[in-house]
Amino acid sequence: MAVPPLRGAQAELLRLVESNPGISVSAAAKELYLAGNSVSTLVNQLTAAGLMRRETRSDDRRSARLLPTPEAEARLRAWQERRAAIVREHLELLGEDDRAALAAALPALRRLADSLREEVTAE
Repeated sequence: MAVPPLRGAQAELLRLVESNPGISVSAAAKELYLAGNSVSTLVNQLTAAGLMRRETRSDDRRSARLLPTPEAEARLRAWQERRAAIVREHLELLGEDDRAALAAALPALRRLADSLREEVTAE
């Protein structure tokens, strides 16, 4: 039986939770630039699909920690492997000059990504 694909926002939330296990709904909403109730809806959908667990925090019973399930981790790993294979295939189609230009741009792109990540955490 085929597994239904995740919608964009579901996949983004799942990737965020996998990289930040235990993140709260409010922190996830801030990171994804979404309303808290929108993230709560996504959490409910992913929980019903068996891809996310919600655990009540011991220090604050009103707050929950979000955790990926093993099935979610396997799906994300498979997705990452497929995406990496596609990128590798297309990189091999490029000429040497284009590959060198991309390699030279990587440090600047990493700094840009870091700067954008800092912007999100500062808000």
